[in-house]
Amino acid sequence: MSAVARGEKSERFDPSSDPAFPLHRGGKIEVRPAVRIRDAEGLALAYTPGVARVSQALKDDPDLAYEYTWKANTVLVVTDGTAVLGLGDIGPVAALPVMEGKALLFKEFAGVDAVPICLDCTSVSDVVETVTRIAPAFGGINLEDISAPRCFEIERQLQERLDIPVFHDDQHGTAIVVLAALMNAAKVTGRKMGDLRAVVSGAGAAGIAVTKMLVDGGIGEIAVADSKGLISKGRDGLTPVKREIAELTNQSDITGPIERALIGADVFIGVSAGHIPEAAIASMAAGSIVFALANPDPEVAPEIAEKYAAVIATGRSDYPNQINNVLAFPGIFRGAMNVRASAITKGMKLAAANALAEAVGDRLARDHIVPSPFDERVAVNVAHAVSDAARGDGVARI
Repeated sequence: MSAVARGEKSERFDPSSDPAFPLHRGGKIEVRPAVRIRDAEGLALAYTPGVARVSQALKDDPDLAYEYTWKANTVLVVTDGTAVLGLGDIGPVAALPVMEGKALLFKEFAGVDAVPICLDCTSVSDVVETVTRIAPAFGGINLEDISAPRCFEIERQLQERLDIPVFHDDQHGTAIVVLAALMNAAKVTGRKMGDLRAVVSGAGAAGIAVTKMLVDGGIGEIAVADSKGLISKGRDGLTPVKREIAELTNQSDITGPIERALIGADVFIGVSAGHIPEAAIASMAAGSIVFALANPDPEVAPEIAEKYAAVIATGRSDYPNQINNVLAFPGIFRGAMNVRASAITKGMKLAAANALAEAVGDRLARDHIVPSPFDERVAVNVAHAVSDAARGDGVARI
């Protein structure tokens, strides 16, 4: 058992000098009443006997829960702590500050209430069963920091069993923001999505989702590499998810290390912890686009990439063009819940990406291909686009 697990103080961090610790003291969120109880009459309405009449009405018509409980505006943020940030499998307790932060961002950016839940189980069946059993109290499920490949099956099974949106943000949130950023990067470099040949480094949750989203978004050509090299139809030992990706990508059937695919490529997208040598970036096409999104250490340092690339994005806030999921998930859930959507469809995700790309407007530049998350119009515009797409895709209920 580690010292931290035994409750001993970690020697890696000093709460007395690190400014992150005071901000987190006591947690970052709290529950507050939406109504106030000031007398016996109010108590009788909010609780017994008045609440019994509301409960009976919900028994007769469960949809009334959207009107007379918090369900219409509350999301469950749930993790098993197996893929937290870049820290990996650190367990449910250590994941709690991250889940609290997610709940905070939901409220701050879209007015959505969110409840962080950290599960002490990791099997697909246990996670699915647990979330399914507590789902009736919520209007949506945000899966977070669940390792691949389990995350794909967990999301799929939950969406099949539940009639509310289920969204794994590490997959789809990242993919939506990447697509929006790439649309604008293509525009600022005088190209179209269909003109681009892209290479993705990483075939985990984010890499798979980014690849699928770019295919749906009209990318010209795309190849994906994992730790063993480029994924192709003829490669042995592929998982079912990677076999699906092999069918969708690498039409030129390039094999071997990722460096081979980068020769002459227009776009590099890194969503792994790997390192890309400078020579490989130098071999890309003129006016290339480099999204090195590993955080805190990008696959290639921006200072190196800028020698060769026309547009650079990272996952860090101290460089321009941060690919940040907070641009997407608050507005996506706001839009889905505004129309009581039963799921989040491909069309809703594409609509969110288009709304994000358009939000940059006439400020589009090589160092400004995504809007600021503090632009109040972002979540609103994404929400409207997602609601419209939900109606068009037939999953809206109001």
